[in-house]
Amino acid sequence: MTWGVYGGFLAMMVVLAVAPGPDSMVVLKNALSGGARGGAWACAGIAVANFLQGTLAALGLGAVITNSRPIFETVKWLGVAYLCYLGFQALRGAWRGDYQSLAEAKRARQSAFRRWREGFLSNVTNPKVLVLYLSVLPQFLTPGVTTTGDALLLAYTVAAVGAVWQVLLLLLVHRVRGWLERRRVRRTLDGVTGTVLIGFGAALALEG
Repeated sequence: MTWGVYGGFLAMMVVLAVAPGPDSMVVLKNALSGGARGGAWACAGIAVANFLQGTLAALGLGAVITNSRPIFETVKWLGVAYLCYLGFQALRGAWRGDYQSLAEAKRARQSAFRRWREGFLSNVTNPKVLVLYLSVLPQFLTPGVTTTGDALLLAYTVAAVGAVWQVLLLLLVHRVRGWLERRRVRRTLDGVTGTVLIGFGAALALEG
């Protein structure tokens, strides 16, 4: 694999990373409710899941999963259920509108694993991530010439670019946190985030 091929792959991954998706929404949801630390834990969970799925795809195990209809459908419907669950959580927060209590701040500090888990599960139960790896990576690999190391490099590039974008999103949220902490703004963002997450779940459910 040449540096020119890798550069083209990297450019494509940057474009795909900045496109709105479930991962970005989960980071936003956790950054709003748990601050920079909460969002960072969600980013970490997503990154671990991304590296895991990338490894599976590069080693050929991902193809086994996608070609096994029962396994693929199970992962798909788990992803649908989890995205909808996260969406309803955000909508419930918007409905209640109680953002000022000290108890919430205390929970935000104590729920690092829960936020990591949300990020990890939202990514690992989304079969579209694995399909992305399996559909895009082969276009940049040459049969008979490509090594496992090349495949792993491309897979980990996808995960790394996604992680960088999510951290940048987190920094942006932190920078305007004073504005985001206004009750009306927070309720609106929670409502939008919840609706978008449920929308992603519905779109995943309708895919064949």
